Amino acid sequence: MRTLILLISFFSVNQIIGQQIQLDPANLIANKVYMSTGTLDGKKIVRVIKDSTIKEADEPTFVRIKNIELTDGVIEVKVLSRLLPTASPTDRGFIGLAFRIDQTNSKFESIYIRPTNGRAEDQVRRNHSIQYFSFPDYKFSRLRKEAPEKYESYADMVLNEWITMKIVMKGQQAKLYLNNNQQPSLIVNDLKLGANASGGIGLFVDVGTEGYFSELKVYKNE
Repeated sequence: MRTLILLISFFSVNQIIGQQIQLDPANLIANKVYMSTGTLDGKKIVRVIKDSTIKEADEPTFVRIKNIELTDGVIEVKVLSRLLPTASPTDRGFIGLAFRIDQTNSKFESIYIRPTNGRAEDQVRRNHSIQYFSFPDYKFSRLRKEAPEKYESYADMVLNEWITMKIVMKGQQAKLYLNNNQQPSLIVNDLKLGANASGGIGLFVDVGTEGYFSELKVYKNE
């Protein structure tokens, strides 16, 4: 059984079991990112840009949602990514979700997408459209070196379009579904923090990205 515990339009929470709760921007915690709220394409959004002083990739660069702890369940969000004017040729529009974030933001799991890779003429780049990593010990570079292809996958995607990301977590497994597809685009069977890890949820971006997030839904397994 799944109970819908949170639906965020970034100003309100629609809690189906229980009363509707208003959520203002004070309930969003920027961690090594710049954050603002507004509207885009008629949607209420949070705009997120990585702190430019953070040079390394796969760092805790996200907006954390207050007062959420989750082990098993479902996270769904609409994301849209653009390249900043300062983006380098190797930036890919990195945008996604962090989950099971510990209290100090020092450990978490993440799945993100690289929208510029989805329709690249280079097949290897296409194969790197989706990425899993685990902070701090298993960043993408280590995973790609030690287990090529295992933690990355292809999906059709582009910049400046809304993409629905849904992550289903159960024990040590996470599955990513894109745009309401019935089959997952990526399956991770060995989440590095283990089956019992629990923690918060973050709206993740990396270098060169102007990221937009809307309509976050969180379901907790019972």
